[in-house]
Amino acid sequence: MTFNENVRIDTSQVQKRSGGRRTGLAVGGGGIGLMIVLFLGSQLLGVDLTGLAPALSSAGGGSSSSEQVVAVENCETGADANANVECRMTATSDSLNRYWNTQVGNYRGPQPVALFSGQTQSQCGTASAATGPFYCPPEERIYVDTAFFNTLRSDYGASGGPLAEMYVLAHEWGHHISNITGSLNQAGRESGATSGSVRLELQADCFAGAWVGAAQTITDDSGVPFLKPVTRSEINDALSAAAAVGDDHIMESSGVRVDPERFTHGTSEQRQRWFMTGYEQGPTSCGTFEVPANQL
Repeated sequence: MTFNENVRIDTSQVQKRSGGRRTGLAVGGGGIGLMIVLFLGSQLLGVDLTGLAPALSSAGGGSSSSEQVVAVENCETGADANANVECRMTATSDSLNRYWNTQVGNYRGPQPVALFSGQTQSQCGTASAATGPFYCPPEERIYVDTAFFNTLRSDYGASGGPLAEMYVLAHEWGHHISNITGSLNQAGRESGATSGSVRLELQADCFAGAWVGAAQTITDDSGVPFLKPVTRSEINDALSAAAAVGDDHIMESSGVRVDPERFTHGTSEQRQRWFMTGYEQGPTSCGTFEVPANQL
């Protein structure tokens, strides 16, 4: 999607981190694996690139003493968002926050999104090159290394494009919505094709689609819409990204047998279908924990 060039961006929803040193335990896979984090018995699920990463438990939290946390700069307008990925994440965060404020009673936004490079610390463990975007429930914060978007294209065959990048952030924001509405507590720690973890991920895809469906109606404080109407080509980019992180596609790409008992995120087909369900029907259609197994 393309931002209207004169829309004004509130940058308070995003921060940048750099210079962190590794002090916690992180387990990734194959150099581009994504960790699955366990915190106080709750399974935290981001966008899992391997589907095979071992669980971890970490006592590390917050940023390290050598890490710099600063505000984003030069991200004032939609023109900036169209030209720069960090500004695009910032504008998307502003739009997402405004959208969900109208959809969820007693809504509270997540803590400012942490854009990082290299590595950083969270209360859910170390985020590094071995991790992709994830949501950390105890601190209600999303972590994004924008280099992930290149990996999604080069290693997993996604078509790329701005909406694909926005979809990833909108998916993680969806986990925040599941958290504050109580759905995340239903996920449990099991894996499998009909598990709570799969239902949680499909719900986040549906929530992402719901935001995309309404995105052109969300405005800044002056009433300027953040985004221009979405095109079919842009929707296809988002669907391509959703398919790239399907459990079956990840396992096939990793050269292992597709095993539904190990699913944690849903198949490519499911992720695309639930995204479109949200896009076409809105967030009230995203009750993935209520549907029977044969309708997932």
